[in-house]
Amino acid sequence: MNTEALRSFVRAAEIGQVQHAADELGVTQQAVSKRIAALERELDVRLFTRTARGVELTLDGQAFLPHARSIVAGVERAISAVRPGSRALRIDVLGLRSAQAVVLHDYWRSHPETDLDVVTLRVNDPRVAVAAVEAGDIDASFRTVTAPDTLPPGVRIIPAFDSPLELLVGPGHPLASARRLTPPQLRKHRIWVPGIAPRSEWSEFYDQLATDFDLRVDAAGPHFGDEVLLDTLADSADVATFVGARDRYTWPADHDLRRIPVVNPTLAYPLALILPRTNPHPGLRGIITHLESLPALPGPVWRPSWATMPPRGDSDSAAARRSPPRQE
Repeated sequence: MNTEALRSFVRAAEIGQVQHAADELGVTQQAVSKRIAALERELDVRLFTRTARGVELTLDGQAFLPHARSIVAGVERAISAVRPGSRALRIDVLGLRSAQAVVLHDYWRSHPETDLDVVTLRVNDPRVAVAAVEAGDIDASFRTVTAPDTLPPGVRIIPAFDSPLELLVGPGHPLASARRLTPPQLRKHRIWVPGIAPRSEWSEFYDQLATDFDLRVDAAGPHFGDEVLLDTLADSADVATFVGARDRYTWPADHDLRRIPVVNPTLAYPLALILPRTNPHPGLRGIITHLESLPALPGPVWRPSWATMPPRGDSDSAAARRSPPRQE
């Protein structure tokens, strides 16, 4: 099987755009398309369907992707074995606009000599990311395993940083004029978070958050993307959503959306880094040092009970996590 065809398939699947995959691989779009077409003929299945935004994996493509990744990673490891230090540090993030990507970008700007490859595995189950780290497909993944004792022996998880939540609302929402909000003030308001996938780390996070603070977190309906979500918020007088303080979102100026911090306690999404227990990529040392240098969140902080992030300088964190404050 042609390894260049496999590499073209994997990058097109990860990026979702044949042209962008071709640019990254240093070949023409036609060359990538021909490689993928030859692979489909060899397998006698369709791997992609075309959409207005690029390409999406078929069910056969989804089934084939982890195996193709493993083969490509094996080839790259073989090359690295005879060319030490030639391979970029490959880290998985949930999305290129996510807080993890923002923090990595900040690190890279301070260390532009770092050969960094930021990828998105596009999987909801963190166990898939764990398997990719264990297989050597990626060097690390910004994911959280809510039961760390279930990790395979060759993989470990370390705290990365806390991502504080903000409420995002349109100008007509009753909370739009607030400069800060407390969790009790969010009760009875509809907080729409589409895309909460079963068995995902964020599903468990929002379940516990809603229970501890008696919040109405609603995941109803399909997730049509951030643009649709932002359009809905702009036009709505009763729908809000949660976003991470470092997450990047852009919207038209006439949307007039407002990001409002939630405090007393701050609602923190605990992000962690999954990496090999032995022989991690040497480039991870600088990333981990950067993560350790990030400041702790001020004031009382709520984290879910399964958080791997130990409190750093916020003595009220454990108490806030055990018992959410009552409404006065």
